[in-house]
Amino acid sequence: MVEGADAVRYTGTAADRIVFLGHATVLIELEGVRLLFDPLLRDRVLHLRRQVPPVDESVFAGPDAVLISHMHHDHLDLASLRRLGQDRHLIVPRGAGVWLASKGFVNVSEMDVGDVLKVAELEITAVVAHHNGGRLGGPQAKALGYLVAGRHVVYFAGDTEMFAGMGGFSPALDVALLPVAGWGPKLGPGHMDPLQAAHAVELLEPRLAIPIHWGTLLPIGLARNYKARLGDPPRLFAEHAARLAPSVEVRILRSGESTAVDC
Repeated sequence: MVEGADAVRYTGTAADRIVFLGHATVLIELEGVRLLFDPLLRDRVLHLRRQVPPVDESVFAGPDAVLISHMHHDHLDLASLRRLGQDRHLIVPRGAGVWLASKGFVNVSEMDVGDVLKVAELEITAVVAHHNGGRLGGPQAKALGYLVAGRHVVYFAGDTEMFAGMGGFSPALDVALLPVAGWGPKLGPGHMDPLQAAHAVELLEPRLAIPIHWGTLLPIGLARNYKARLGDPPRLFAEHAARLAPSVEVRILRSGESTAVDC
């Protein structure tokens, strides 16, 4: 089943919810714990410009931990991390911690594939991601995805292409947050387009799939030609998923929208 963004706007007080903040930035609230993933909270990074309004700071203020999937500038943005506070608990791929400490961050936990870390009542497991996660001209660290488990289990894929074993996560997933596009008209290796992401849903079999990594950023000069197409990837993803995995519900959230984890 596919629901449009208006159908899933969340305005209640349920304990568990997911907020899409644009690009790969997601706030997951489970059992009263707030986890912020790959925060990109400003209107520009390098040659990329935000094409949708920024989300009010009150939405993402005060997370219990910030998780970084990899070190690319659109996923690990130092200005955004400083905005959250340099004593905020950062959870990052192994190899990124020393570099972040050199930038003044004082509460950093590193993880590698298979590592498990607890934040309050939630258990976070680092899982494989097939993506070149090093920083251009800077430190190198592998990319990660994350499983967050409490009474619900949420998979945050970060940036990845499909890989052997993608459907083997245990326990069963309630929610899969999957990238369906990039930040321009071309999509390089280590990513999934809408059809590939739908095949991932077929493997993962979550109860709910939410597309991320779409509709937010464009390189300077491309807005005139491509801005009108920013909504295509999640729409195509939902269409493919309805055909390949009809039992999985797809919810498309626009930047700033949220939905209850009610599956």
